[in-house]
Amino acid sequence: MVSQTVNVVRYSALFSGILYGWYHRRTLQAEETKHKIEQATHHQEKLIDEAKAAWKRKQEGPSTSVITDPDHPQFDLEKLLASWDKAS
Repeated sequence: MVSQTVNVVRYSALFSGILYGWYHRRTLQAEETKHKIEQATHHQEKLIDEAKAAWKRKQEGPSTSVITDPDHPQFDLEKLLASWDKAS
């Protein structure tokens, strides 16, 4: 037969292990949730920065672009030659 002391130690160890496992899982889950929130925040900030950059390019677009079609009414040969000089 197993003594009562051994049974108390066994069940105490079992109960302690269950409590530790519960607490450890809870802390790991909290860290994972925090990490997901940070990732979502960084992703959202990245999207906002990309949208701002796209908006800025859209606002600057027509004034800085060079029209290369000679049949276009706003075609300017001097701007075209200047852009070719800068490119080379």
